[in-house]
Amino acid sequence: MTKQSIILGIESSCDETACAIIRQDGEILANIISSQASIHASHGGVVPEVAAREHLSAMRPVITKALKQSGLSFDKIDGVAATGGPGLIGGVLVGTVTAKAIASASNLPYYAVNHLEGHALTPRFTHNLDFPYLLLLVSGGHTQLLNIRGLGKYERYGTTLDDAAGEAFDKAAKILGLGYPGGPAIEEAAKSGNPTAIKLPIPRQRYHDCHFSFSGLKTALANAASTHPEPLPVCDFAASMQSAISACLVNRSAIAMEAFISSYKHREQPSFVVAGGVAANTQIREDLQNLASSLNFTMVLPPLEFCTDNAAMIAWVGMEYHQIGMNTELDFAPRPRWPLDNNATPPPGRGVRQ
Repeated sequence: MTKQSIILGIESSCDETACAIIRQDGEILANIISSQASIHASHGGVVPEVAAREHLSAMRPVITKALKQSGLSFDKIDGVAATGGPGLIGGVLVGTVTAKAIASASNLPYYAVNHLEGHALTPRFTHNLDFPYLLLLVSGGHTQLLNIRGLGKYERYGTTLDDAAGEAFDKAAKILGLGYPGGPAIEEAAKSGNPTAIKLPIPRQRYHDCHFSFSGLKTALANAASTHPEPLPVCDFAASMQSAISACLVNRSAIAMEAFISSYKHREQPSFVVAGGVAANTQIREDLQNLASSLNFTMVLPPLEFCTDNAAMIAWVGMEYHQIGMNTELDFAPRPRWPLDNNATPPPGRGVRQ
């Protein structure tokens, strides 16, 4: 029987300190996450300096728990992967230095992983999905549409011009007094609300491209809330905001599907993957599923535990590169910005998120 390679992965790009150990066949031997959500809740969002200190405190215990859960020691590991960017640079530095130290001390190959690539390749181990496929990456810090052509071969169709969808949820929740994290809070309140009660714009609806913009929607919500008579119908506002965000994701994705189909006319039923924390939203999942079905795409949704930030996806990317013998030099410098598609045409506007 051929020996299965084993990779340890570390994720620390935002407010979760995570470590996972994954085997070559996709089996997850350990998956530990230490969340900082309760620490940042009083601020209504992640405070970078606080997050970095928390990563420092949590990193060693999280790795120790992962090794214990897997029943392995470092001498049974074949490589170490860690998020090298994009993300909050303090947290990325903590994870990168830790991974380099383990790799150097144990004489193991080191893999600097693009956090976006972690989300992009998640269905490779959760669904054994073949290339190519269309990806909607929709999270707290990123909203992008990408053609995932192969390992390291990514074509960006569209990105956000300002706020990401997850940021829009967080800011909307803060405006409505619903707390942090905003996504789950908005979704829960929306269950009792009327999505047509508050008139909000659908961002970029008149533009035939794949780019996103949520800053204006957030402003429209704030203006509507400030001029609405008391008491404020919070559930109606939440439902209307959720509906507007979903509509934007749907119409941008429809344009990307057209582009994808034109590139792969021979594929009878291409795959449409939705990944990232916002993919946990039930209404958004249902709306995107309806779109996929109408255009004959097979929709692929990773399990919820792998939609939010996690180290299993980072370990898997390390595994993919390990299998082709492509490791990272130890002089790698962490990156706060790290686009998947270096050849992408800059989108219109300023404040572009890579």
